[in-house]
Amino acid sequence: MDVRSGFQVKALEGKLSASGKRFGIVVSRFNAFITERLLHSAFDGLLRCGAKRKDIEIVRVPGAFEIPSAARTLAETRIAGRASNVP
Repeated sequence: MDVRSGFQVKALEGKLSASGKRFGIVVSRFNAFITERLLHSAFDGLLRCGAKRKDIEIVRVPGAFEIPSAARTLAETRIAGRASNVP
């Protein structure tokens, strides 16, 4: 509740828990100086929220143009708890 301004405001807050979930991170190899830092931060954030390393899959693509296609393929190819290879 925010009482700084004299008003009580109801806040909806979620829990940051990644445990028991699987994640895919698609990262571009182009401009690796920046994208590798973004990748490490995303990976670290998931681990800090309780995700296990085995539940995080990283897919590297040549550039930004391929990211949507790789993300879609990654989401659609989940079979029996594993992700198949993404071209």
